[in-house]
Amino acid sequence: MAVPLLTTDDEGESAPTSLVVPEGWRATQVYGAVDKVLALPAGTTKKSLAKVNLKLPNDAEGNPEGYLFPATYPLGENPTPEKLLTAMVDKANKRFTGAPVAAGAQRNALNVYQAVTIASIVQAEAATEEDMAKVARVIFNRLERGMPLQMDSTINYALGRSTLKTTTKDTKIDSPYNSYQRMGLPPTPIANPGDDAMSAAINPAPGDWLYFVTVKPGDTRFTADYAEHQRNVAEFNRLQESASKKAEAAK
Repeated sequence: MAVPLLTTDDEGESAPTSLVVPEGWRATQVYGAVDKVLALPAGTTKKSLAKVNLKLPNDAEGNPEGYLFPATYPLGENPTPEKLLTAMVDKANKRFTGAPVAAGAQRNALNVYQAVTIASIVQAEAATEEDMAKVARVIFNRLERGMPLQMDSTINYALGRSTLKTTTKDTKIDSPYNSYQRMGLPPTPIANPGDDAMSAAINPAPGDWLYFVTVKPGDTRFTADYAEHQRNVAEFNRLQESASKKAEAAK
């Protein structure tokens, strides 16, 4: 969790002055951080959605996932969940509805909400900023070929977790976010993407890749060849198993 920016009052106690929303946070993480920074009971911010009129696209159906823009938000005087959520959505709209994003989405036969959804997957899947445009290309290539996206990040979103280990059982869950079984994009974004992920979503790198796996930090391998991808996944699994054994031995 990112730590809110603090200032010290006259009595020497630290009081938060701003809330930092990192790129890739899910709405649930944002709600929890707002509750914490405003010292409110858990669940208060989520409940406040019912009484705040956020300017979301019709496709969102009132769900702000993807539109709680990552940035630093000053708390100001008398901060409320409603004020903070409104500021986040207003900032997202300024970023997403401008000419560059709108034109980029149209260029790729998408509406803006679909582009935000792709950006959210890119944000969750790409190991580095340099990989983002390649991950976006994999998504487009799979969509164009009528292949399921098969993105572990959508499974993690459905299960409310973050992990590198997706089991065969996980890929069979009954959820609209199960991109192993459901075709096309998930029904909503799966996180709140930043500018870099959004840029990648509307400017995917040229390439024929259909598969990728981050074998180890700094080593993400993209390929159009399934057999090569299987070898890469096998290497990833070996490295994970080796790391797990070392961790057990060190206990």
